[in-house]
Amino acid sequence: MIRTDLACELRDAAGQSLKGVLSERREQEGFRVEEVRIRTEEGARSLGRPVGTYLTLELGGVLRREDGAFSRCASALSRELAPLLPPGEGCVLVAGLGNRRITPDSIGPGVVRWTLATRHLCEGGEEPFRRLRPVAALAPGVLGDTGLETAEFISSVTARLHPRCVIAVDALASRSLSRLCRTVQLSDTGIVPGSGVGNRRRGLNRESLGCPVLAVGVPTVVDARTLAADISGGEPEEMDPELSRGLIVTPREIDAQAAEISRLIGYGLNLCLQPGLSIEDLDLLLG
Repeated sequence: MIRTDLACELRDAAGQSLKGVLSERREQEGFRVEEVRIRTEEGARSLGRPVGTYLTLELGGVLRREDGAFSRCASALSRELAPLLPPGEGCVLVAGLGNRRITPDSIGPGVVRWTLATRHLCEGGEEPFRRLRPVAALAPGVLGDTGLETAEFISSVTARLHPRCVIAVDALASRSLSRLCRTVQLSDTGIVPGSGVGNRRRGLNRESLGCPVLAVGVPTVVDARTLAADISGGEPEEMDPELSRGLIVTPREIDAQAAEISRLIGYGLNLCLQPGLSIEDLDLLLG
């Protein structure tokens, strides 16, 4: 079975028009966006993903360090994420999933580093903090370090905060090397922690947390068996699973790319949640 967490790749692999699945391509701030909307349960079964909206934003210009690309891409991410947010005001909890000590799995904690936490400031009700949306951010770590499932940790926090929504950020797996650290997927269907590195845990979604859950994911790894099948054009079932069990492929420059993308996503979230702030404001506030 081809392993990927990207809805656009699952749609492409289907190789045909699927009932209940709509897709389109567009540009936002000069960056290409692919949208896949799963509208029916039949479409959900076809792609193996819940009903909802999945957006894939390409990041190539940022990694090539094109002039102004970082600011434009952060703005594009903000603009694409905004319609997925539930209407109304209220606190937003940003949860950075993953293991900060394993670089391909460190995107979530890295984003928390660049997320502007404002809940403690807004509670006082003083100017100029009244204009800010309350945001809380946490990186719950991994089961091996804490003894707690990520879902247990976050559900305890949401029970206390009653946030308007949760934005969960995690690493993902792709089927193609060309997408590694070059795309970010946004969705309104929640997320399964650890999916990018094969450690699937209890899902984070409306049913488990009691509030809407948006997911932001970056593909940082390719399963070796999937990659070999993708390159050869063969089926992974035809290959010896013992040769590739537990083996994943990640970019050579993963350290620098993970750091840059974490900052980009953090800035994008901040621009979306705090529309009154600019990139320059965030530079001052986040250092």
